[in-house]
Amino acid sequence: MEEVQKSIAEAKGYMEKALDHLNHELAKLRTGKASTSLVNDLLVDYYGTPTPISQIANVQVSDARTILIQPWERKMLGTIERSIINGNLGITPANDGEVIRLSVPPLTEERRRELVKKAKHAGEEAKVGVRSARPKVLDQIKKSVKDGLPEDMGKRKEAELQELVNKYVEQVDKLVVAKDKEIMTV
Repeated sequence: MEEVQKSIAEAKGYMEKALDHLNHELAKLRTGKASTSLVNDLLVDYYGTPTPISQIANVQVSDARTILIQPWERKMLGTIERSIINGNLGITPANDGEVIRLSVPPLTEERRRELVKKAKHAGEEAKVGVRSARPKVLDQIKKSVKDGLPEDMGKRKEAELQELVNKYVEQVDKLVVAKDKEIMTV
């Protein structure tokens, strides 16, 4: 019984990670509004070490369509600019010698539909991640039933596991629907 509870808790941890990963992926999808999450994953060559941009510069949103990146060392401007260009963000950086400005262009209808597809795909991957935690726990439940756990208790644990999976799949759907709505709002 204790092993079953432990494996259910472990599966819940995997499902949480799948949900966190989905949140991270959805945050990277551009919605036509400026967000620092667009550049959070960019690595900049900082004296030979790949370093996240937020560790070498102040990254902030100045208005609804502009991201400002102000490096703590002026000589990093060119390096940051190159990493933005190489990062394929679809945004051309404007370097004025003090800060780098990223102007986020408004999205076209076609691009919005493309982003919705990406969001749905990320949602499907998250659902696969959530569901992939289930077989291991089911095997543990079946093993415990063979080892003496009452069969009706095993069935209850299977139902509890399925309820958990359904709950997380529902959360994934809610996140994707919210992101779709955000993307399609002009």
